[in-house]
This record gives sequence, C-alpha cells and structure tokens, in this order.
Amino acid sequence: MAAGGEKIDYVFKVVLIGDSAVGKSQILARFARNEFSIDSKATIGVEFQTRTLVIQHKSVKAQIWDTAGQERYRAVTSAYYRGAVGALLVYDITKRQSFDHIPRWLEELRSHADKNIVIMLVGNKSDLEDQRAVSTEDATEFAEKENLFFLETSALEATNVETAFQTVLTEIFNIVSKKNLVSDPRGNGSGPALSGEKIVVPGPAQEIPKNRLCCRTS
Repeated sequence: MAAGGEKIDYVFKVVLIGDSAVGKSQILARFARNEFSIDSKATIGVEFQTRTLVIQHKSVKAQIWDTAGQERYRAVTSAYYRGAVGALLVYDITKRQSFDHIPRWLEELRSHADKNIVIMLVGNKSDLEDQRAVSTEDATEFAEKENLFFLETSALEATNVETAFQTVLTEIFNIVSKKNLVSDPRGNGSGPALSGEKIVVPGPAQEIPKNRLCCRTS
C-alpha cells in the first residue's frame, strides 16, 4: 500500500545504464523530483528513487535505479539488472565514445536482465546541439536494428525526459495488462515463465515473447 492507504497495482523496476557523465542521475532527478543540479557529482555505487503514476486508471510505482557507469563498479551494478522490466540506455550526444559503448552496455543488459525487458535508447544533452558528435540518424539506425525505442532528451531543459519514462512504463503496462502477465509476487523473478504465443507490439519493440514482465502487488 502507498502512503495514505493508496493501493499500488504494479511495481516496475527500471534501470538507467550507460557511461559515466552522460547525465543518468540528472535524468533520474528530473523525472523523480523535477530537479536539475549543475553541480551533480558522479554516482557512487547504485541509487534508486521512486515515483507513482496512474496509467489507464491503475496505480504504477516506478522504481528507477541509477547504476554507476564507471568501470570499477561494473561487478557491483550487474546484480541490479536482475528483476528489471525496463531500461533507459543513455549516451551523451556530444561524446561519440559514449555512443560507441552502447552495444557493450546493451549486451550486458540483455545478459543479466529478463529477455523481455523494454528498452529505450536515450541520447541525452540535446540542448548542446552545437556540440553534437552523434547524429540522430546513427542512433535511429542502431535502435531500429536492435528493436529499441529511441528519444533524444535534455535533463537540463526537461525535454522528453517525462516522455521517455512514460513510453517505457506504458509499454510494460500494456503488455502486462493485455495478457495479464504476472511473475512471482515477491518480485524476485523466480516465478516460472508463462508459456504461450508471442505478443505483437506496435513501434520499435516489434515482437516480445509472452513471459513474465513484472511483479504485481497484492
């Protein structure tokens, strides 16, 4: 139950991943608290925040996990992929290297998370257009090849941050509610996979096998 006795219908865990300094913590702060700090420091270890939204008259609590991008924390954060049903894969449009590392992050994500995870590729810092090092076309081509959603955001200007999270959370919700997919209620991902047909989903995530996707609260 939420504060004040409000019933929470679903809890979705979403992870933010990508290189250090691409703006993951700023994206989280903008979505969770509508804040932006110029003096933001590198995240040490893992931080998560929550926000409750209403999607199609259901109360959905999003648990957003900010996994540190620095290599020395890789072993620590890999455990946090488990149980995630959504992910924002973030790069900095002004740093080509951060985009070049995206395939490695995607491979790691897919090796640790549920195979049906909903993924959004996010090109952050779109306010720095004059410093752009990654074209929208390159990112779009990669997203289409890997069946990812894609948006460019600016945590500074609050551009598309809400849309990115809403898209991922709504996609998860639609899949779950349409087929009534429910995993282990303890949220530990240990429940048996559900058998059955595949779900055809409109948009970049073309086809997602019917399987567990979330934990539903009692």
